[in-house]
Amino acid sequence: MSEDQKKPGVLFWVIGVIAFIWNSMGIDGYLNQTYKTERFKSMYTEEQLEYIFNSPSWVTGVFAIAVFSSVIGCILLLLRKKLATTFFLIGLLAVIAQTGYNLFMNPGKELYGSMEYSMLIMIPLFAVFLYWYSKKCIKNGILK
Repeated sequence: MSEDQKKPGVLFWVIGVIAFIWNSMGIDGYLNQTYKTERFKSMYTEEQLEYIFNSPSWVTGVFAIAVFSSVIGCILLLLRKKLATTFFLIGLLAVIAQTGYNLFMNPGKELYGSMEYSMLIMIPLFAVFLYWYSKKCIKNGILK
């Protein structure tokens, strides 16, 4: 380790591990939705599933980009690599695109419940936080 790289505190590791778990749950959600598992289908009504499974392919694509790039970002963060910021930015941009679709273009948005709306708030906030935090870690000399 170079002398100009600072040792991260406990909070760094807590944030990194929580972020990894959060984004891994995103991958789980993506795979369950893509493969139309029974577990996924049991969480929604038939009417909701009709909209979900008939979303434009670009929405599914940005979902994949968001979760996979964010998990890579988390791994790089835990490895203390500044490249994490790039992957968090890619994930953030994909989250913005997906959230924009879900808020403004999705014809099934009238079927959203409190869970869907809470996720529409939490996911972008978490993506913004991880991007900001990784930039802060570079500035503080934690990531190289």
